[in-house]
Amino acid sequence: MKKSASIDLEIPFHDIDILGIAWHGHYYKYFELARTALFRSFDFDIAKMKAMGYIFPVIESQCRYVRPLSYGQQVQVCASLDKHISYLLISYTIIDIISGKRVAYGHTKQAACHQDGSMLLAIPDEVIHAIFD
Repeated sequence: MKKSASIDLEIPFHDIDILGIAWHGHYYKYFELARTALFRSFDFDIAKMKAMGYIFPVIESQCRYVRPLSYGQQVQVCASLDKHISYLLISYTIIDIISGKRVAYGHTKQAACHQDGSMLLAIPDEVIHAIFD
């Protein structure tokens, strides 16, 4: 079963660069906000991960910029959990709320690791049950 969540946000002035558009690195911050909402939607936030003895660092990220974001623009950021075999694949889409047009999309991959940073070869069963049950 695919899990997803979305957030609405307004692009703040402090995210705008000298070109008058949101600096490209901020898109990952918007992805992170949606990913947090996604994990919280099934009660699997950082505190629960750590209580289970795991951390999930990002091991890969990608963003495709379709249209620039500007100050005050209202967007919806959607995050979906797509895979859970050897890593968690979270897909993202940023949509302009007024026009409905896609502004950006991308993904992150997060590996399961013990708290000492040693990577696991697969997502532990207890984590899969915590997410999907």
